[in-house]
Amino acid sequence: MKLLKIDFNEIQKAMEDVSRDAFDYFLDLETGSVVTISQEMLEKAKDTFYKDDELLDEEHLEEYEMPDWMEEEIETALRVFSSEKGRYVRIPERESEKAYILMKKFTEGVEELHPHDELSNALNSHNAFSRFKKTLADYPEYRERWFAMNAGAMKKTITEWLESIGIKPEQGYYA
Repeated sequence: MKLLKIDFNEIQKAMEDVSRDAFDYFLDLETGSVVTISQEMLEKAKDTFYKDDELLDEEHLEEYEMPDWMEEEIETALRVFSSEKGRYVRIPERESEKAYILMKKFTEGVEELHPHDELSNALNSHNAFSRFKKTLADYPEYRERWFAMNAGAMKKTITEWLESIGIKPEQGYYA
């Protein structure tokens, strides 16, 4: 197992972005940092930097005209695609079934009738995840409890995922 400084908060944010409609996330296995790349730049990098199914290297970037604001993100996307095999690993989305089970477990622990019923109704609705979060916004005390419970569960999920890819978080470094 490789020891690496890991920012659990950043990985949690990445895993909880389950739609991945705006960004995708990669873990740099050399630095432990989370690399965020917009879907637009990922597509542009794929479309622009492949020639006859072969990936162009960074030296060929100068051949393409692009605005300065795009250049850094495109270069990052290119590094992710062209890096030595295994340097960057895509951070997976959190499994919605596990998240739902955790929300249900949390709701079962709410003893006050009004928030319990509202959270239960939210979980049984069409947009369970967003309704659950909206309902919690009305109950700050329970919202904080939810965040604590969710963070603990995510730390376990992240640790298991890291172990599955051969990474052990450095002791004492959990940002």
